[in-house]
Amino acid sequence: MSEHTQAIWDWFNGAPLRVLVIFLVATIGHFVGHRAIDRAIARLASADLKPGPGTAKRQAERARTIGTVFSSTFNAAIWIIAFGMILGEFGFNLGPVIASAGVIGVALGRISRAIFAGERGAPRDAVLLNAAAAIAAFEGDVDSDIKTRLTRGLARAVQAVDSGAANELLNKWAALTQEISAS
Repeated sequence: MSEHTQAIWDWFNGAPLRVLVIFLVATIGHFVGHRAIDRAIARLASADLKPGPGTAKRQAERARTIGTVFSSTFNAAIWIIAFGMILGEFGFNLGPVIASAGVIGVALGRISRAIFAGERGAPRDAVLLNAAAAIAAFEGDVDSDIKTRLTRGLARAVQAVDSGAANELLNKWAALTQEISAS
């Protein structure tokens, strides 16, 4: 093997090979995970979990929606981790980025606490509308129009926040998270 060929091999055997392996593993993980989620959701969509007239179609739609959310979340996690590992191979310091994510998490937690404590504003409106859409999708009467379903969902969301039930549930989740992390 010539010196030039050996130099190229030595270069490729370092970071470029590791980047290629990271990319291949992420690609395989992407396809395997997507296939597993699709198969699980197909089984869930075909199961009659809540017997009754007209519920099977709605259950299948909900299962497909959940499958899309799972696939998107899984794919985002795979590619964010792969991208971070590739950046690390090029010498990029990921410590500050990860620390920033922690700070953002604390800030979002404080915003959530303020919303559930009754503070008014755009973040509260966004949370209530999101909750209303979720309630309308989950419990909504499919025969009702979307405006009626959202209005009912919004009333339930406002009641949950204003009564303190949402804040109580948030506190229970926080306590459970601390209990789990302590064990």
